[in-house]
Amino acid sequence: MKNVMHKTLVPVDFKAKQAEFAAYIRDPDKNPPPADVKEQRIQMYRELFFNNIEGFLSGNFPVLKKILGESQWLTLAEDFFAKHQCQTPHFSEIPEEFLDYLQNERDSSEDYPFMLELAHYEWVEMALSVSRDETSPEIPKLDNLLNQTLGLSPLAWSLAYQYPVHKIAPGFLPLEAPEQATFLIVYRDPADEVNFIEITAMTYRLLEIIQEQDNSNTETCLKQVAKEMNHPNPELVISGGLQILKDLAEKTIVYRV
Repeated sequence: MKNVMHKTLVPVDFKAKQAEFAAYIRDPDKNPPPADVKEQRIQMYRELFFNNIEGFLSGNFPVLKKILGESQWLTLAEDFFAKHQCQTPHFSEIPEEFLDYLQNERDSSEDYPFMLELAHYEWVEMALSVSRDETSPEIPKLDNLLNQTLGLSPLAWSLAYQYPVHKIAPGFLPLEAPEQATFLIVYRDPADEVNFIEITAMTYRLLEIIQEQDNSNTETCLKQVAKEMNHPNPELVISGGLQILKDLAEKTIVYRV
């Protein structure tokens, strides 16, 4: 009978191998390649992973990419790819992970001061375009708006920024925040088109009050705005605010609760 030689199998720590593989793919400058993987193969994997991530970022942050230029943009995407530990397996949620990276991990004195706000504004447009929320069928009666209770549509977000993010472009790159903040409503209309309108600080505060006071009618909310403003003619604030709410109702931004 022939002697059969049995090779001793050395157990492989797959988690350690996976971590080694992922570390190199993320940042090959700081991590050695796995010894048992051909360089050509691992480079192929790295290009595949990075190109997928960069593609999603490019599609969701086109203005940011345009003002940075190809070289700076790729450097930013590489830094995100190397540093950020995504908490989601879904590619559609990568833009939100990118915001988390910009806010909590990105540290570069060369970045534009408005970069986080611009990215957030671009993310909002994407988030609303794919939102599964629906607008309420309860359209306010415009001839009796004061006595109705209103709510803000889930497809309308009121936003406040230090920088005028809706105006930023290669020809307009503010390096200091203006004295007046920028207030916007970004909303999805019944035709599923995402639009924005610039609003005043008063309108922004009015929408805050409407959201905070679920059971208060329009008149009560407008009176609170007038009181907070300490306006000498509260009726003027109420009439002006009423017209604003009518305009917002026609755009399906506010609805009757």
